[in-house]
Amino acid sequence: MTVSRSICFGFLAVITVGTLLLMMPFSTSSGTWNDPIVALFTATSAVCVTGLAVEDTGTYFSFWGQLFLLMLVQIGGLGYMTANTFLLLLLGRRFSLKDKIAIQQSLDRPGIHGSTQILRSIIALTAIMEITGVLLLLPIFNADYGFNQALWLAIFHSINSWNNAGFSLFPDSYVRYQFYLPLIIPVSLLIILGGIGYPVIFEMYLWMRDRFLKKPHRAVFSLNFKVATSTTLALLVMGTIAFLFIELRNPDTFGNISFGNQLVLAWFQSVTTRTAGFNTIDIGRMTTAGLFLTIALMFIGASPGGTGGGIKTTTARVLANCTKAILQGKEEVEMYQRQVPISLILKAIGVVVGSTITVILATILISITDPTVNFIQILFEVVSAFATVGLSTGITASVSGAGKLILIATMYVGRVGILLLMAALLGDPRPRAIHYPEENLLVG
Repeated sequence: MTVSRSICFGFLAVITVGTLLLMMPFSTSSGTWNDPIVALFTATSAVCVTGLAVEDTGTYFSFWGQLFLLMLVQIGGLGYMTANTFLLLLLGRRFSLKDKIAIQQSLDRPGIHGSTQILRSIIALTAIMEITGVLLLLPIFNADYGFNQALWLAIFHSINSWNNAGFSLFPDSYVRYQFYLPLIIPVSLLIILGGIGYPVIFEMYLWMRDRFLKKPHRAVFSLNFKVATSTTLALLVMGTIAFLFIELRNPDTFGNISFGNQLVLAWFQSVTTRTAGFNTIDIGRMTTAGLFLTIALMFIGASPGGTGGGIKTTTARVLANCTKAILQGKEEVEMYQRQVPISLILKAIGVVVGSTITVILATILISITDPTVNFIQILFEVVSAFATVGLSTGITASVSGAGKLILIATMYVGRVGILLLMAALLGDPRPRAIHYPEENLLVG
């Protein structure tokens, strides 16, 4: 049982337990046994922090069902190994070398040093951010609902926002609050900070602490920090401008409203497509160009170490700089006056190729099982499932049982990661003593 297999089987175990809990009569508002496919789909979507739903979460599930779903989202957002090892830490068990390696692989850290401190910091940061979100959302919901219901709404949506899950207790997600900045701003910040990655937030915290304490040494940000923050900012700005330009004349989304409100809609759409899953407009009424732009942003996704999915911002940036190096006639890939290792480039290529194959295969299979559904809707749904986003054009509930099973598998692959899954299936690679001679071939 290798570390990669432990992580993959761990996610499967949590999904299985969640499915059994959501199947129970006390988990549904009707008080009857839940459909196994609905329970399995919802549990997978929650553990994989996706947010795709075949039933309306706020009306179909009882309070207990919603609570179980929220617990699955929290475990999925932290990651199975993080949640499991933190539980062992609470029970007083010391970390073994295998536990430290598991944390290192699940968080994509460069080493195993300081695993216990990192784990405590992640839990503390998660608690602080989610409690802050509850305090900011509570007055908003309290104005429209009673305190008890408003408190539950604030807790549910804060945890889903930070973990980039996208489940909502409102049937129209945030459409009713689409222009309300007191809600749009905190939800956007929770989504961005949750998706940008724990390492980036920790580096920013240490920099701010040193500045506040007026320490003499100058902080030097890591390459991961520079790439993740700059790429995230660029995607947010370009996404906002692109959505505004594409949907400007669409009367079903941005048309017939003031420019200020159009800018708010475009901003939130740019934020939520990067694996959050909430929506303030009807996704099914977007133009084809808008849907393709959303697919591209969903496929890129969040940053490493965060709660989002996709191929990650750093992967996209590495490949973009590879292309830039080739066009400039360089033999090394450079980023911020640092040379990118060949092993990292190969990893980025493997992630993109594996992810693309997964999306193509799932799209073909659902096109076979559901031939009446439009291609763009199928592709949108598959990318949303793989990148653990949760946005939908409205076909999730109408997809056949076989199609739902394909989406379940796609969500699982997207959450554990294509390289980790292949390592679990094939076993960890072993060093080779044989090196073959090089030979050129025609490419391009």
